[in-house]
Amino acid sequence: MTRAWHLLGWVYLALAFGFILLPVGVLVLFSFQDGRLPVPPFRGPSLRWYADVLADRRLMAGLGNSLLVASVSATVALGLGFLAAVGLARHRLPGAALLRLVLIAPMTVSYLIIALGLLSLYNRAGVGLSLWTAGVGHVVINLPLCFAILYAAMGPHLRAAERAARDLGAGEAAVLWHVTAPMLAPALLAAWFLAFTFSWDEFIIAFLLTRFDVTLPVEIWSLLRSGISPRANAIGSLVFLVSVVVVMVVQLVALRRTRR
Repeated sequence: MTRAWHLLGWVYLALAFGFILLPVGVLVLFSFQDGRLPVPPFRGPSLRWYADVLADRRLMAGLGNSLLVASVSATVALGLGFLAAVGLARHRLPGAALLRLVLIAPMTVSYLIIALGLLSLYNRAGVGLSLWTAGVGHVVINLPLCFAILYAAMGPHLRAAERAARDLGAGEAAVLWHVTAPMLAPALLAAWFLAFTFSWDEFIIAFLLTRFDVTLPVEIWSLLRSGISPRANAIGSLVFLVSVVVVMVVQLVALRRTRR
């Protein structure tokens, strides 16, 4: 009976992974389609669509814009989230519970609402739309995530180490740099990589808050407006590859820290 349940568990796991990964597998498979339509029967394999995508200046510009916005917004969100987490975890501030609620609140709000609110704010302030306005929107959605991860990682062992450093004469800046940040390194890396991934894949905010220079998801949407094409599958496969590499880097870093 136990063996049957064990086998059933493996079957369920295989079905679950198949359900999740099947669309990605189809996307990657037909990115190697030699014909003009990514539909059966499969004709290939061929790298013609990857070569076509890599030679497309607009798509490569969108790729560069996505990397720029994702890296900068993730870094800013991480810095602000780190300072907010330290302040609320180490000091008794009036209305601290309300401040934590306000910081986490954007996680419960639709990206569309956030984008429309920022768009209205920019219009009233006379700020032109650009990659930087989209980057601000990505900071808004990633700051709560970074704050939540770092705040949860600040346990009693970290407080004891910080107290010991202060007793030995270290200033507050030295404590943050030499004690708090190194001990929170896994959480900091996880928060940054997650923020980078969410910004890398985000479409709604990037679509509403950019004008001429756009990110890769917006370029993919423009490409899909002309119909289904293996080019879309190829660029989608590249985006998926970058996301997988980011997740693998996070896992490897976390595994190395655990072994140490």
